[in-house]
Amino acid sequence: MIGSTRALRVFAYGAPCDMRKGYEGLSAIVQHELARDILRGELYLFTNARRTRAKVLLFDGTGLAIYMKRLDKGQFAKLWAADSRVLSLTISELALFLEGSEFVGRRRLSPTAITPEELAPKIEV
Repeated sequence: MIGSTRALRVFAYGAPCDMRKGYEGLSAIVQHELARDILRGELYLFTNARRTRAKVLLFDGTGLAIYMKRLDKGQFAKLWAADSRVLSLTISELALFLEGSEFVGRRRLSPTAITPEELAPKIEV
């Protein structure tokens, strides 16, 4: 499994992607189409139009890495819709997606992560 912390953010690109793209092509999509900084250490998921191949792009602090998977049977879950450019996933949902779960993207499988603002003590004046 890639990473193990709940705080690790995963973003699925909201359109089919050309799986011939490598480090530069995928990082250009992250920067220009998703408007995100590739150097933040987040994971980016891309799938092809037939949803039989997936790539995960990440920057681990020393360089870019690509994790690739091809399904020999079946398809990955459909994560994109006509109105969405990016879908946010948890690391657990990414693992389920890469295992071939059909439920990823259809409904929220994990609770929403707690933000630092929610953890801050509330002071009444």
